[in-house]
Amino acid sequence: MSELLAARHHTWNNKAEIESSNLCGCCTCQQIFPPEEIVAWASGDVGNLEDLESLGGGTALCPRCGGDAVIGDKSGFSISPNFLARMNEAWFQKTIIGRPKPNN
Repeated sequence: MSELLAARHHTWNNKAEIESSNLCGCCTCQQIFPPEEIVAWASGDVGNLEDLESLGGGTALCPRCGGDAVIGDKSGFSISPNFLARMNEAWFQKTIIGRPKPNN
């Protein structure tokens, strides 16, 4: 579980890491692709819509599904179908990670 938690931190504010990766994968749609396919980034400054450069934030958006859970191999994690399936299950199917139940 700690591996998946550590990997999750590499899915946001990851522009530099993604751009230096050779391979990326989306934890949402579980597709694998080269970083050059990424054309959109989230978390920009929406206060200045006149300056399109300011909209280029630091979180990669998947070129296949638009999801914001992209991770690159520069993160140190293997970008494989198995890894992406585990990430998807943990973070999007919520079958592994959940809020702890309060002790009564």
